[in-house]
Amino acid sequence: MAETPPRALTIGGSDSGGAAGIEADLRAMTACGVHGCVAMTAVTVQNSLGVSGVHLVPPETVAAQVRAVVTDIGVGAAKTGMLATAGIITAVAEVIDEVGIGRETTPFVLDPVAASMYGEPLLADDAMEAIRTLLFPRAALATPNLDEIRLLAGVTVTDRDTARKAADALHDLGARWALVKGGHLHGSPEVVDLLSDGTDTWEFTGPRIDTPHVHGAGDALASATCAGLARGLAMPDAVAYAERYIRRAVAASYPLGAGTGPVSPLWAIAEWDSVPREH
Repeated sequence: MAETPPRALTIGGSDSGGAAGIEADLRAMTACGVHGCVAMTAVTVQNSLGVSGVHLVPPETVAAQVRAVVTDIGVGAAKTGMLATAGIITAVAEVIDEVGIGRETTPFVLDPVAASMYGEPLLADDAMEAIRTLLFPRAALATPNLDEIRLLAGVTVTDRDTARKAADALHDLGARWALVKGGHLHGSPEVVDLLSDGTDTWEFTGPRIDTPHVHGAGDALASATCAGLARGLAMPDAVAYAERYIRRAVAASYPLGAGTGPVSPLWAIAEWDSVPREH
């Protein structure tokens, strides 16, 4: 019998196309050696072209999933993705306090999912405010994309100086650590992600990979960081671990359907070509 691996929990929405959401979270967690558990917040009707429908899970059911997982299986870290409404956000804030998930206990990664990959807002104003007031103060790490930083913190990131201002603004909202991601900042041959604890900063730099297929990249980065935390890494080391993972995943991305394809964890799987096949 194998030893039980570290466990992590993702609280978010399902992507029927399998590229983002909890599907991307579970793929990343598995590739990073962690057993992923789920509290589903929404079922989306989604493919490579976009989202055409959303069915929300009742807030009390979201909270019950979190409670069921943590009180029996236990988790070393957790993350949130699509939370959709102020009611779900409130339920999540209450239940993570109840079960001991938060910045002072089991680390919690906040991936706000407040803007699409194209920059459109995904949350109503009351839900945005609930994220600011209820989840940021509980988060060990916040990982918004640049459009989410603009919507949530009012800072437009254009360079390293404004990235530092954005990190400060995220700290002002209550997050202990902030990761300002430069993937959406085009015009540079490299991508610079900035991690800050409010005093010190760490920069993670890599070449910009020429691919349009980056669906689920934010989910995967947050999930890989969550996996690193579940494995006991300190925050800078967990983020460095996730940065290495996501660069490989973007490089291995593939087309899917008629739209945007996903970043891929398949590079982390044992060499498929060496596996004997039956004919």
